[in-house]
Amino acid sequence: MLRTHTCGELTAEHVGKEATVCGWVNTRRDHGGLIFLDVRDRYGLTQVVFHPETDETVFALAESVRPEWVLQLSGIVSKRLKGTENLRMPTGEIELVVSKLEVLSRAKTPPFEIDSQKPVNEELRLQYRYLDLRRAQMQRNITLRSRVFQIIRKYFTEQNCLEIDTPCLIKGTPEGAREYIVPSRVYPGTFFVLPQSPQQLKQLCMVGGLDRYFQIARCFRDEDLRGDRQPEFLQLDFEMSFCEQADVQKIVQGSIEQIIAQCSSKKLKWGKVGSFTWQFVTDTYGSDKPDLRYDLPIVDVSEIAAGCGFKVFEEALKLKNGVVRALRVPGGAVLARSEIDTWTELAKELKARGLAYILFKEDGPQSPLLKFFKDGFLGQLIQRTGAKTGDALFFGADTVKIVCAALGRIRSESAKRFTLIDEKTHALFWVTDFPMFEENDDGSLTFSHHPFTSPNVDEWKHRKEEPLKVHSVCYDLVLDGYELGSGSIRIHDPVLQSQVFDMLGISPEDQQKRFGHMLNAFEYGAPPHGGFAYGIDRVVMILAGEPNIREVTPFPKDQKAKDLMLGAPAPVPAEQLKELQLSLDQE
Repeated sequence: MLRTHTCGELTAEHVGKEATVCGWVNTRRDHGGLIFLDVRDRYGLTQVVFHPETDETVFALAESVRPEWVLQLSGIVSKRLKGTENLRMPTGEIELVVSKLEVLSRAKTPPFEIDSQKPVNEELRLQYRYLDLRRAQMQRNITLRSRVFQIIRKYFTEQNCLEIDTPCLIKGTPEGAREYIVPSRVYPGTFFVLPQSPQQLKQLCMVGGLDRYFQIARCFRDEDLRGDRQPEFLQLDFEMSFCEQADVQKIVQGSIEQIIAQCSSKKLKWGKVGSFTWQFVTDTYGSDKPDLRYDLPIVDVSEIAAGCGFKVFEEALKLKNGVVRALRVPGGAVLARSEIDTWTELAKELKARGLAYILFKEDGPQSPLLKFFKDGFLGQLIQRTGAKTGDALFFGADTVKIVCAALGRIRSESAKRFTLIDEKTHALFWVTDFPMFEENDDGSLTFSHHPFTSPNVDEWKHRKEEPLKVHSVCYDLVLDGYELGSGSIRIHDPVLQSQVFDMLGISPEDQQKRFGHMLNAFEYGAPPHGGFAYGIDRVVMILAGEPNIREVTPFPKDQKAKDLMLGAPAPVPAEQLKELQLSLDQE
């Protein structure tokens, strides 16, 4: 080994002993006759000092050293002079008096300061990601990520699960997101796809009798990016046989509780993991993944709004699934008109026609709405919502879907604006009883999660008359306002699976063409089974307190799905396209 100790290892216990460390030059200080270097590796930082009387050649070489050079340094561990200690560092009581120095690698001046706390342009950071990874923040995040992997593997192995890897070149099947396509050279005109998830493969493991499976799986989705989404990502996939919903939830929940206990200083808000129905959270918080570290419920005022005198409210109630709902924001009366206008634009982005409001000022309520209200309606609103002086009420009046989305967004903005979030806790809970189907704009049905999710058996009998009232045996796990992942009890009966495909408008011919491998497998004795998957990158992002997932991903794509470091995606040579029998239509 080139070193006897890491840069975070030497303490007062090593004083008087010889040691060799290797690392990058973090900072250099020349004190006129003494040269000090802070040398860094991923374990920490050690101060080293050069005395000219120790070795003139070594001292002369030290004078030439610059930041980010890679050095090997040997010498005697010495206690720092009294008053110069840095007790905030594990190595802050000592320094290494260098007698031997070897330059292992020289470095150009980096495009940004590695040891600086100043913000750095993200494009520059991603272009030079190998330098960005040296920064203390990134070292902490990648270390945390590795720790989470270790906890997951240990936990699921202890649950008697087999770690089984599945292929990344598979057959394309519609599961929600757009797929990345890989052409086959051997079979021209045919294509593999990169998996959105190993969903079908892990179910086929259950058919194969491998009754408890887990995998840290790499998944690919060609979709628009957000702060908590990458085109390729890692997720924990888990599947088990002979189980019910509660069995799957118990094991998955245990893994997240283990991760939080070992990787976070925050405690669970309620001391236990809650469970709410999809209907409850969407009605009450305007989202199926609300942040429950703060309590801002949305109140339905449809009943009292009928005949209130305000035309917008009354017309909304005539719509199919039309509602009027209100959100009370404590302290919201101080909001400036410019802030309300900004929130109104956010609501409009979610298809709301506007954002009605009332500000309860010290000298009385203020709002453009008041002149339209019939006598007594304002009093009813105050009684129903609990609004008081200093508060604001915001209203949504449209279909349930639009109102939930708009007020859910305003709820989130309100919590940030008035610092209502309890940052000392984690809110972890289950959301259950999702609708089996959703309606497309053209009136056709699509699946809410994926087409292998088992429906509520009692409701399934009425699927023809009321398909949107059929619920699935499906469950999401939410942490601090982020959906960690989804799971369900799967369909294992080929007849039921075909019925679901029928409801989705997939013909028997297409069922065999797209999903024949699943339908055929189910005819050979498929056990009842269920599972779950959660995004590991997203879990790490939340625990690290980072604003986006790129901060915890070693080599991420940017917001436009480009790899700025490698320069990908990139054109391929014409010869390679010809070998694949592909041509580009660039008109």
